[in-house]
Amino acid sequence: METSPQFMLIFAVFISSLIAFRSYKRKSLNLSGGVAGFLVMTIHFAAGFRYGALLLVFFLTSSKLTKVGEDKKRRVDVEFKEGGQRNWIQVLCNGGIASVLVVIASTLTGWQDKCLDSKQSEIVTALIGGVIGHYACCNGDTWSSELGVLSDAQPRLITTLKPVKKGTNGGVTKAGLLAAVAAGATVGVTFLVFGMFTVRCASDVALKQLLVIPVSAVAGLCGSLIDSVLGATIQFSGFCSVRNKVVGKPGPTVKKISGVDILDNNGVNFVSILLTSFLTSIASVYIF
Repeated sequence: METSPQFMLIFAVFISSLIAFRSYKRKSLNLSGGVAGFLVMTIHFAAGFRYGALLLVFFLTSSKLTKVGEDKKRRVDVEFKEGGQRNWIQVLCNGGIASVLVVIASTLTGWQDKCLDSKQSEIVTALIGGVIGHYACCNGDTWSSELGVLSDAQPRLITTLKPVKKGTNGGVTKAGLLAAVAAGATVGVTFLVFGMFTVRCASDVALKQLLVIPVSAVAGLCGSLIDSVLGATIQFSGFCSVRNKVVGKPGPTVKKISGVDILDNNGVNFVSILLTSFLTSIASVYIF
């Protein structure tokens, strides 16, 4: 299905405005997050329905899961915000890399959707694979964190496998890791389903597109694992005896649990997304 760039831009501005405003009213985004979200969504939808769908699947499912078990999360998370309000920094950390990739890919393809087919274009396949890896990582990390913290199982630090308190950066649970796999697969299914309406592939190429689901599932898991390793090593976690919670900054009342204070949560997310996008783009060239 081919659509003109002009129509896509008008549609992108319209739908992005509605979603950004609704998300602000529902406290999924604060004001700066709403503005940044509008820009990121507009770029994605202007580039193609499939890119916009990947962004929305991540954003809508993550926003919904953030609100699940809020009372329990409030007791654990020192930075808990009602509705999980995201600001512009969080929006750009979770959507900035993909925005750059979709603009480059769309420029190379004349703003038309393409199949994952390295025989036709290795560069375009790598770029699309990077976008898939990006949202598989974002979705995987968010689902893992939001559902893992609700698990009754005690998390274990990924670098030592020792039990740690809930909310510790780098702490993982089986439920959280399984959620990451499911989240990545959801991104793959979304890419595949919307592709049925936005692009036509040769029969042999079309059959190969099914591999995007396991590739996305692995990317979701890998992204969550990379995020956990970074969180356990270059992100500080300590227990504050005054607030009775795990905190992310050293202090006189804070006993260190793990990590050094180099990156905050946004920095860890950005690096894990960057690495997962790169690895998935390389894998896509060889697989597709």
